[in-house]
Amino acid sequence: MSSNLPITKSSTTALTVAAIGIVYGDIGTSPLYTMQTIFSEEYGLSLTSANILGVVSLIMWGLFVVVALKYVTLILRADNRGEGGIIALMALALESVGKNSRWSYILLLLGLFGAALFYGDGVITPAMSVISAIEGLNVATPSFTNKVVPITVVVLIALYSFQHKGTTGIGNWFGPIMLLWFASLAIMGVVNIVQAPVILEALNPMHAIGFLVQHGWIAFVALGAVVLAFTGAEALYADMGHFGRKPIRIAWFFVVFPALMLNYLGQGGLLMTDPSAVDNPFYHQLGAWSIYPLVALSTVAAVIASQATISGTYSMTKEAISLGLLPRLSIIHTSVKEIGQIYMPMVNWVQLVVVLAAVVGFGSSANLAAAYGIAVTATMLITTILTFFVIHYLWKYNLLVCLFSTGVFFVVDASFFSANALKILHGGWFPLVLGATMFTIMLTWHKGRELVFKNLKTHAIPLKEFLASLFVSPPHRVGGTAVFLRSASEGVPHALLHNLSHNKILHDRVIFLTVHNQEIPWVPFDERVRVIPLGQECYQLDVFYGFKNEPDIPQALELAAAKGLKFEIMETSFFVTRQTIVSRPEHEMSAWREWLFVMMSRTARDAADYYHIPSNRVIEVGSQIEI
Repeated sequence: MSSNLPITKSSTTALTVAAIGIVYGDIGTSPLYTMQTIFSEEYGLSLTSANILGVVSLIMWGLFVVVALKYVTLILRADNRGEGGIIALMALALESVGKNSRWSYILLLLGLFGAALFYGDGVITPAMSVISAIEGLNVATPSFTNKVVPITVVVLIALYSFQHKGTTGIGNWFGPIMLLWFASLAIMGVVNIVQAPVILEALNPMHAIGFLVQHGWIAFVALGAVVLAFTGAEALYADMGHFGRKPIRIAWFFVVFPALMLNYLGQGGLLMTDPSAVDNPFYHQLGAWSIYPLVALSTVAAVIASQATISGTYSMTKEAISLGLLPRLSIIHTSVKEIGQIYMPMVNWVQLVVVLAAVVGFGSSANLAAAYGIAVTATMLITTILTFFVIHYLWKYNLLVCLFSTGVFFVVDASFFSANALKILHGGWFPLVLGATMFTIMLTWHKGRELVFKNLKTHAIPLKEFLASLFVSPPHRVGGTAVFLRSASEGVPHALLHNLSHNKILHDRVIFLTVHNQEIPWVPFDERVRVIPLGQECYQLDVFYGFKNEPDIPQALELAAAKGLKFEIMETSFFVTRQTIVSRPEHEMSAWREWLFVMMSRTARDAADYYHIPSNRVIEVGSQIEI
């Protein structure tokens, strides 16, 4: 739901509960592993009262500055027609500087790399969340130590195997279950705060500053683990289009933030009274009796957090396809009511393989922690940079105000990123390799499509001139309507030339249909189609889609009726050119990138299927294009 729409009181409550279930699953499961990781042997922090107060204070104020101020207060304002997320922000930043700006290509690369890193995060989140939840069994009995990874693998395979069914029905339980989760976090926190009320001193930011000053390098290194408390902050922005900024803000300030603060304070208080709980402070909060119920609840919460990330990966991929950054892939709608609920088989199974590789390869949440922070902090840093361009160039705020507001967040994000960069050799390379792979794929597809359009434009026969010459001695015309799909740079479609050359005929009515993908989330129905008469019952039909719209040509033809162009689908034939990409000796891309582009183009979903054109009305014509 767009945040620009009016929200009633009842719908606000429903949306807030839903947001708690979907938006806050990732950051909500951070208490499972954050404190355990910070005080692990890797960081060498002694378990003193001063260090506990300093670390908890850092987490408290980090949640306030990074999540509450940066994301909930500032970034949520940067909506692109009601939509959020790194791709929506990139499109907004590009719009703010203009296509001819020297910043345009730099911002495109930043946005693409941020989107690519999201795929790394999408792999680490399910692996980290589920394995952290299952590790609670180690606390109950050491005999489970060798069973954690196999159990995690089984849970993840089950989760990904059910994706094709969608979240309709079960998704309605996400909010109430996560409400129970946050209530449990708060209650456990209060129980342990009562046992050690001195931990409330951590609310004083001087403890955080003192910790950083006193420990210097060790404290800087520890920031790489502290940032684990903020993983999932990007989800607040990415899911804004589904819930609106108001429910997300209400959920944060009234439920999530208080619960997280109480639990981190409680874990700190526990460590003060029982230092032996440092091996897994989360599961020691209520004693031995609570471990198995907590493992069950934690696993469900981790699955919900993972589900949000998996669904986010589908949405991100669909947006990237719409913007021409990835080849067309199969998209299956899992709900007749919610258009945003989709399933992408190839994305699903590839992601599962990589997630399982992460679980088996790293083997524990402690090892995965090193891989987790780098993708998150890099994305946070890119978001801050893009936001500067939006608030200065689009919102026209004073330069000094923009530099100060984003500069503070830039310093914080850069500090966390630098601390995580120290762990590149210890696991941080994993999400960077995933991100670099996706970045290369997207950049290669984007460049390859540019070369294809360049080739089409070079060899294009101007449409109006061709039609003028064609009707000097018109071919025989047959009944029905012919729709020729053509790109904006193609000129006369190859399929039309093929039809005239071989069949010597032209239909009574000829439509040249061009799909325009806009760099905005939504194009309203009344702006979706444009009809341009070309004479002799020939028409140019332009169809416009945003990157959140669902491309649907039959639906577009229905909209064209209001513009005076009515269609009878059973009397309409769709001519589609199937392009075969071949490499030529003069490479404009390196040979391996050309090979990659050719391979992707061959596996891409065909245009007729992607645009929902009835298969029994489609005529395909082959065309060879050199790049």
